[in-house]
Amino acid sequence: MLITLAVRYLLVMLFFPFSALDKIINFRGAVAQATQVFTAPLLATGSILVGLFIEIVMSIGVLTGIADRLAALILALYCMATAALFKQFWKPGDFWHAGTSHGRDLLWDFLKNFSLAGGFLLITFGTTIHGTSALFTHPLGSTHPYLPHRP
Repeated sequence: MLITLAVRYLLVMLFFPFSALDKIINFRGAVAQATQVFTAPLLATGSILVGLFIEIVMSIGVLTGIADRLAALILALYCMATAALFKQFWKPGDFWHAGTSHGRDLLWDFLKNFSLAGGFLLITFGTTIHGTSALFTHPLGSTHPYLPHRP
């Protein structure tokens, strides 16, 4: 049980508490960063509030096992969306330049987001085809990560 909790915490620790706390403490800075993608200030503020909700509530779902499949799916989609919106490695135009490259730095962050999404998708769907049907049959169900395993 302790190993399961530790592994799940490794998946969510980027969001809860670190990223969520950063958004709370530096809310204006987070909104300023969001205005680079969402030019309307109200939309930028809303996106940060939605992100904050996702980071806190879905992380708690993954940690507790309450609706953890759905929570992990939402976090996976969140990781992919933030990668596509904020880690656009193709935009700086210096990807193939020798030496330091902002584009290559963004590529690594982009790939990390997608790798993290893969970890969340393992919780969502498991490692067999049965996980897919379990999610669609009982979207608010749990994987019951802390019950003893029965062979």
